Amino acid sequence: MPQPKNDLSRSLVAFDQNSTVVAAIELSLDKWLVGAIVPGIARDPLKKLSPNPEALLKLLHRWRDEAVKAGRKIKRIVVAFEAGRDGFWLARWLRARQIEAHVIHPTSVAVSREHRRAKSDRLDIGLLQRSLMGWLRGERKHCTMAAIPSLEEEDAKRPHREREQLISKRTGIVNRMKAALVRLGVRGFNPKLRKAPQQLAKVRTPEGRPIPPNTLAELQREMAHYQFVDEQITQIEKTRLTQLKQAPTHGSNASVLQLQQVRGIGIETADMLVHEVFWRNLRDQRAAARYVGLTGSPDESGRRRREKGLAKAGNARARRGMIQLAWRFLMHQKESALAQWFRTRVAQGKQRKTMIVALARRLLIALWRFVTVGEVPQGIVFHPAS
Repeated sequence: MPQPKNDLSRSLVAFDQNSTVVAAIELSLDKWLVGAIVPGIARDPLKKLSPNPEALLKLLHRWRDEAVKAGRKIKRIVVAFEAGRDGFWLARWLRARQIEAHVIHPTSVAVSREHRRAKSDRLDIGLLQRSLMGWLRGERKHCTMAAIPSLEEEDAKRPHREREQLISKRTGIVNRMKAALVRLGVRGFNPKLRKAPQQLAKVRTPEGRPIPPNTLAELQREMAHYQFVDEQITQIEKTRLTQLKQAPTHGSNASVLQLQQVRGIGIETADMLVHEVFWRNLRDQRAAARYVGLTGSPDESGRRRREKGLAKAGNARARRGMIQLAWRFLMHQKESALAQWFRTRVAQGKQRKTMIVALARRLLIALWRFVTVGEVPQGIVFHPAS
C-alpha cells in the first residue's frame, strides 16, 4: 500500500497480524532465502529458492493457502528485502501482482554492536523480520523504507549519472597524460586538443630528444580514449537538450526547464536535482534537507556537547551538487536574500566553509519550494526570456 507524503520511517496503515502474511527475503546472486511469519502456523517457515520471481510468488501463495486452511482470513501479503544490487525491479514486479512490497534501507536496520557478531543469511532473515514487524506496527526507529521509483523514473536518472562517471573517467585520462609528459620534463603541451595526436611526434624533451616509443604509444592510446569518452559526453548532452526541446512539458522536463531559468543553474544541475531529489514526494523541508544529508549529527552525552558535522546519510550525489551550486549561487545571485544572509553571517565571524553548507541547505529548501509550490526565492535573478 502506498505511503502518504513519503513518510517511510513507519507504516501508517493499520496492521492486523492475524490476517497478514509477513515475509522477508535475503537476496544474493545464486539464491534467495525467504522467511515468513504465517498466521495460524506455529513454525516460521524458511525456504531457499533460485532467483526466480515466479517461484517466489508461488511460495507466497502457498503460505497464504496454509494460513487459510488453519482458519485465518488473509487480507494482506507483505514482502520486504534490503536495497542493493538488485535494485527495485522485484518490488515493482510484486506490486503489479497485488503483493505489498517494500525495500528496506540497509543502514537503517539496527544490528548488534559486538566486536565479532554472528553473520549469516538465516540470522539476517530474522533481523529483517523483526525490523519489518516493528515498521508495520507503526513504531519508529525499527527501519526505514526506500521510495520505489517507477521504471521511467529510474531510467531518467541514467543520463546524468552516466555523464558523471564519464567525466570522472575523462579527468583520470587527462591526469595520466599530463603525468607522463611531466615525467619527461615536457610542459606547455595540451593533450586535450583535437590536433594533439598529430603534434605529439614533434614534441621534444628538455634534452632535445623525442618522446620514447613506448611512452609515445601510450599517449596516443590515451588520447584516442580521451576523444572517445569526450564524444560520448557530448552525445549525452545533445540528446538531453533535444528531448527538452521536443517535449518541454513531458514528465519532469517542465521542472528541469523551470530550474534552469534561475541564473547560476545550468541544465546539468537542474537535471540532477529534479531526478535525484525533487521526483520524490517529500513530506516537508526537513525531509528534503535530510534526504540530501545536509543535516547535523549532534553528539551529546552527559556534559559533552559537540557537533560531528554533516550526517552524510542521504544522497551523496545531490549533496556534492548542492555544495558546488551554493558557491556558484554566491557569484551569480549576489543581491538575493540567501547571499546577503551568507555574507552577514561570515562578517559576524562564522567560518565560510561551515556557512556554505548552511547556505546549500537553505538553497535546496528554497528550490524545492520553487519547484513544488511555485514560491520564488526572494531576490533571485532569472535568465532573460529567449
